[in-house]
Amino acid sequence: MAFVEPLTVKEAIDNVYKKNYLLPAIQREFVWGTDQIERLFDSLMRDYPISSFLFWEVEKGNINKFQFYEFIRNFHERDERHNPKANLSGQSGITAILDGQQRLTSLYIGLKGTYAYKLPRKRWDNDSAFPKRTLCLNLVSTSKDENLEYDFQFLTKAESEHTDDKHIWFVVGNILNLKEAVDVNDYLIENDFSALEKKKYRFANKTLFKLHDVIHKNKSIIFFLEKGESLDKVLNIFIRVNSGGTQLSYSDLLLSIATAQWKEKDAREEITSFVDEINRTGDGFNINKDFVLKSCLVLGGFTDIAFKVDNFNRDNMLKIEKQWDEISKAIKASVVLLSGLGYHRDTLTSNNALIPIASYLHKIGIPDNFTESSKYEKDRKKIFKWLTIVLLKQTFSGQPDNVLRPIREVINNSKNGFPFDDIAKK
Repeated sequence: MAFVEPLTVKEAIDNVYKKNYLLPAIQREFVWGTDQIERLFDSLMRDYPISSFLFWEVEKGNINKFQFYEFIRNFHERDERHNPKANLSGQSGITAILDGQQRLTSLYIGLKGTYAYKLPRKRWDNDSAFPKRTLCLNLVSTSKDENLEYDFQFLTKAESEHTDDKHIWFVVGNILNLKEAVDVNDYLIENDFSALEKKKYRFANKTLFKLHDVIHKNKSIIFFLEKGESLDKVLNIFIRVNSGGTQLSYSDLLLSIATAQWKEKDAREEITSFVDEINRTGDGFNINKDFVLKSCLVLGGFTDIAFKVDNFNRDNMLKIEKQWDEISKAIKASVVLLSGLGYHRDTLTSNNALIPIASYLHKIGIPDNFTESSKYEKDRKKIFKWLTIVLLKQTFSGQPDNVLRPIREVINNSKNGFPFDDIAKK
């Protein structure tokens, strides 16, 4: 990871606009309110640090492995809360934002976009309850908020055009058109600011020039650049730098990636609802999302079954989506079987012991009557005996992958029922 020459706000926003900067699927969506955006711009105007950013350089050969999203520009509390998927065709490479999404989106909305939130006492189905607002700066007065110095506000077009002795509003995004210092002077002259009383004119002059410097000159976007191509490493960096907030679990982050890459189903909804469902089986189980994702790798037939994000790339996730119905059915059948054998959350001391059972049921086509039919009585006895032994021996307490791989191989090669004796030899 390297420290790189800082950027101006204008340079950073240009990169967002040109879609050189994108958001990886592990990022949450934009959640800041207008007050937080206004406070961010006030901090910039007062030369306060706005913390560093963390960017990830993704080379062309890797950008299609994962889903990326564009920054949201015109936020609408009801109609436009979700980031659009990025079209990566023709891209020579991108920079993904690992830390700083909320700040960078806020700068983008403040300078190039709009923010529409619902007016109080208005119905959600009323379109007029969500007027579009742009960020504006009062050029003749400071903020009434004692914690702020500059009066930034999101205003409707009509509100921004209203002036009085304490309010003359400047649409903040227009500063992008004032590229040179002389352009600032021209703006003040053309809009008759010199006709104001001296104190107000000096305030307007000083404020607008300060905004110009903040956007065009000051290199306040300080960032570190990660060039590693291992998403597993990137994901761990993301977890570390976001540990100050509400931390996502590793499986939550993997589900974010899966959700972006599944085409027909919503991976997060499918897997979380499935976990809730199987945990209600019998006297209850304690299955989690990690277990389900690990089972997908084992039952899906992947060579590498390590629980790392590199194994949840686009190709693998699409394969898992195609097999999801069968995989989930096999897992559920194994849980139902164990419940019938008297197991529950307190007695099943290793959830990983379920995976070979699910693998076997998957191999034989997941028969609906497996738990009851006399045809499978010998299989049920062998499974019960094997499960009792591995739980007592704590077979899965070390490195489960080293146990699951050879067992899966034995099961795949078995021809005469559950291969208890062959597994025991492993």
